[in-house]
Amino acid sequence: MVRVPNVTRADAQAALRNPLAFIAERWTPEPRTVRRAALSALLMSVLIVVTGGAVRLTGSGLGCPTWPKCTDDSLTATSEMGFHGAIEFGNRMLTYVLCAAVGWAIIAARSQKPYRRGLVRLGWAQFWIVMSNAILGGIVVLVGLNPYTVAAHFVATSALIAVATVMWQRTREGDGAPSPLVGKAVQQLVWFLTAAAVLLILVGTVVTGAGPHAGDSSEVERMPVDWETVSKLHAVLAWIVVTLTFALWFVLKAVDAPRNPLNRTRELFLILLAQGVIGYVQYFTDLPEVLVGLHMLGSAVMWIWVLRVVLSLRERPEAAVDLPGPTAEASLTKA
Repeated sequence: MVRVPNVTRADAQAALRNPLAFIAERWTPEPRTVRRAALSALLMSVLIVVTGGAVRLTGSGLGCPTWPKCTDDSLTATSEMGFHGAIEFGNRMLTYVLCAAVGWAIIAARSQKPYRRGLVRLGWAQFWIVMSNAILGGIVVLVGLNPYTVAAHFVATSALIAVATVMWQRTREGDGAPSPLVGKAVQQLVWFLTAAAVLLILVGTVVTGAGPHAGDSSEVERMPVDWETVSKLHAVLAWIVVTLTFALWFVLKAVDAPRNPLNRTRELFLILLAQGVIGYVQYFTDLPEVLVGLHMLGSAVMWIWVLRVVLSLRERPEAAVDLPGPTAEASLTKA
C-alpha cells in the first residue's frame, strides 16, 4: 500500500489559489512524459479535424440545431434526433477530450524542471484557441452553417495544429538560442513554400464552401463562386507546393544539408503526392465522402509536415548554465 500524504488546510488553500503551481511543487515529469503530453494534444487536434469532417460529410451539421444546448429542451442528443444528432453531439463531446489533452500538456510543461516559460505559453495558446474555436463552432450552428463561418472554423483548427506542432517540437529541444542549419537562400525558399501551403489551405476552404457537401441535408447557403474553377485553382496551388518542395529537396542535397531537413522535406514530398492522388481521384469520382474525409486528414498531416520542415532548419541546444569561473572554482577547491 502506498501511503497517502496528509493534506493540510494550508495545502488545500494553496491548491485552490494556484493548482498548477501546487502540482508543480510536488511532481516533476520525465522529459518523455512532457513530449507525450504535447503529442497527445497534437493528435487530438488532428482527430477533431477528422470528426468535424465526418459531421459535414454525413449531413449532420445541424444534428443539434442549437448551441450551447443540443436542442432548446435538452443538453444532449435525444433518441428522436437519430443518427445525425448522435454524430454532431459526439463531435461536441470530443472537444472536451481535446481540452483534457491540452490541459494535460499544460500541466506537464508547467511541472517540468527547470521551468520553461515558452513551453507553458504554447500550451496556454492552444487552450485559448480551443475555447475561441468552440464558440465559433457554436456560431456556425446558430447561423445555419454559413460557409464563411465554417471556413473560419477550419482555419482556427489549422492554427491550433500549428501551435501544437511547435510545442511538440520544442519539447524535444533545449532553450538555447536557435542556430540555423542552412543558409539564407534556403530559408527564404522554405518561407515561400510555407506561404504557398497556407494559401493552398485557404483556397481549400473556399472549395469546401462552394462544393456540394454543405454539412446538412437541408438547403444551406454556399459561397457564390464556381466550384470547378476554384477546384482547378486549388490544384494549381497544390502543384506549386509540390514543385517548391522538390526544389527544396534538390537544393538541400546540393548544399549537403544535415539529415534532419532532408528527411522532413522528403517526407513532405511523399505526403503531398499521396494527397494529390486522393484529390484527383475524388474530383473525378464526384466527391465520395470517404475520399473527401481522407483528403481533410491529408490536409492536416501536410500542414504539420510543412511546419516540421520549417522547424528542422535550425537547432536549439540546452540553455547555457552559469558555472563558477576559475577564481571561484579555485576558492571552492581550497575550501
